[in-house]
Amino acid sequence: MSASDGSGRPLPFRSLYAHGFVRVAAASPRVRVGDPAHNAERTIELAREADGRHAALVVFPELGLSAYSNQDLFHQQALLDATADALEAVREASADLRPLLLVGAPLRSRGRLYNCAVALHRGRVLGVVPKSYLPNYLEFYEKRHFSAARAATEREVRVGAEDVPFGADVVFEATDVDGFVVAAEICEDLWAPVPPTTHAALAGATVLANLSASDITIGKAGYRHQLCAGHSARCVAAYVYTSAGAGESTTDLAWDGHGLVHENGTLLAESERFGRSAHLLTGDVDLERLAADRLRLTSFSDAIADHAALVERFRRVPFTLGVPDGEVRLERDIARFPYVPSDPSELDERCQEVFDIQVSGLATRLAATGIDKVVIGVSGGLDSTHALLVAVRCMDELGLARTNVLGFSLPGFATSERTRNDARRLMESLGVAAEEIDIRPAAAQMLRDLGHPAADGGEVYDIAYENTQAGARTSLLFRLANQRGALVLGTGDLSELALGWSTYGVGDQMSHYGVNGSVPKTLIQHLIRWSAERGGLGEDTSAALRSVLETDISPELVPGREGDDAAPHQRSEDVVGPYELQDFHLYYTLRFGYRPSKVAFLAEHAWSDPTTGSWPELIGEEDRNHYDLAAIVGWLRVFVRRFFQTSQFKRSALPDGPKVGSGGSLSPRGDWRAPSDASAAAWLAELDTIDAG
Repeated sequence: MSASDGSGRPLPFRSLYAHGFVRVAAASPRVRVGDPAHNAERTIELAREADGRHAALVVFPELGLSAYSNQDLFHQQALLDATADALEAVREASADLRPLLLVGAPLRSRGRLYNCAVALHRGRVLGVVPKSYLPNYLEFYEKRHFSAARAATEREVRVGAEDVPFGADVVFEATDVDGFVVAAEICEDLWAPVPPTTHAALAGATVLANLSASDITIGKAGYRHQLCAGHSARCVAAYVYTSAGAGESTTDLAWDGHGLVHENGTLLAESERFGRSAHLLTGDVDLERLAADRLRLTSFSDAIADHAALVERFRRVPFTLGVPDGEVRLERDIARFPYVPSDPSELDERCQEVFDIQVSGLATRLAATGIDKVVIGVSGGLDSTHALLVAVRCMDELGLARTNVLGFSLPGFATSERTRNDARRLMESLGVAAEEIDIRPAAAQMLRDLGHPAADGGEVYDIAYENTQAGARTSLLFRLANQRGALVLGTGDLSELALGWSTYGVGDQMSHYGVNGSVPKTLIQHLIRWSAERGGLGEDTSAALRSVLETDISPELVPGREGDDAAPHQRSEDVVGPYELQDFHLYYTLRFGYRPSKVAFLAEHAWSDPTTGSWPELIGEEDRNHYDLAAIVGWLRVFVRRFFQTSQFKRSALPDGPKVGSGGSLSPRGDWRAPSDASAAAWLAELDTIDAG
């Protein structure tokens, strides 16, 4: 996407406009009914404020220059003349302002009066969009005063001394911000079965604006939320909604000045309602997210083809925004944990649903195979702990004994007493069948067969040494499954698959069924926390789960100093990076295909200051980490190299397992299909373009 100022110079790294965002605003001035000059002054004030806040678009309420509640005064020439003068005043004032302004005004043309959205930019009237659907029921009688867009025969309308594009088929496209295409509709248009901006979105509009004067009644605000969220999701677009507020006549109605900004179904910003003064709401819209989703959704492309006749009618009116050339900090909440909700009730729902999906997948596989037992290696680490909980819940659901879960502790050369004890405690407290088999003799024999120095006590702890142990464990689990009539339950997670942190083939990459394959490490941590605090598993199990959470993440394959076996010696995160950060990188790379520089920009915004933004409630203050840009770029480089270049062959041969979340999976049969011999050069080169200034 375009990331330069008007002179062609690259924008600063910390400008949201350098990364495909635009700032939009919903404005609601305090109006006076029948006083267009006053309303123009208030409109100009808010437009200037929005300009000072680096907005690219400002949307004002329906008929805001005249006020909406004029009723039969709309047929008074004095009011219409005064409104025309007010529009001219706003046009003149816009000459010194950056944002595109959408203002509401009644406009006359060829003997008809239209309820219009007028687009103004840099002293020009770009075009006029009339309202398509005029309500004439309940408290509204707009057909008494206005004509609908369909009644117009003209394609242009005179505003001041200039003829400009006129119609519901007009959109406004920025020439210097890729993907910033604005379409307008007015109030009731959104309530129609097919809002006019539906076809505008298919014609390329990414930001849909609604100039509204919706009165407020009980429950209506919630319904507005549903309409705006649903329409933005169906159109894969941003939706900016603003409504009339203070100053409108309350003869029979009340007004709340509601402002909303949605992006593809997600609420970005909402104004306070029932304010007695003017307000300006801003939201930062991710145009690249919308472009990525539209590119991925084949149904969106098919709809364009199906409605080609309507789509081709749209006229694009170009304008040059003039992107701010300095830093414009993002004012949008970027979740540190994109896979983990911060809201407690949403987190409860997410955790329960993840368990339900995993348990259902495993239960279906057992039923399909006619097998009623699972074999699982229980290490005392995060992944095997969660997979064990899934297996236990599955047996409970199927009405089978928990002893049908055959848990094996498989200590090796570097297994610590802590993880060994946690594995024992978990299996005992959960009531599964538990056994321990020491893999050291088998691994030692393999090392002797290899002629490896470690077979004779040499401290050579290379990849062959590590994978000999991983292979011994997996080989043993498969033979145990053969012997006991069971399936091997895989424990590896999405984060490890992304980073290639698994032993291929005869190793932890392989199993009969992998329940954790699309669950990232950060979500597994929260699933275990949730199980410990709210899972109803009993205090013994909860205590064991807390101990697992407090233990460093480790493969436990390389021993420490002799006698130093109380806790794991290796730390996975020293090699592959902090999982909380790498899961962030994975989400935005996999879900949206963002450039590495944009991922870094978002990561710095989310992770640089632990005192800002929201945290999942189960993360205590002592565990709230932060990372500066240098650390982010360093670990992102590790992620890019491992994800794109060195690990795909492991993902190309994954066992079956259920997809859990919309954040994606790495199954070659599902969300991610990539060549195993690709280079990461393009991504690494793009990462090198970061200039933090």
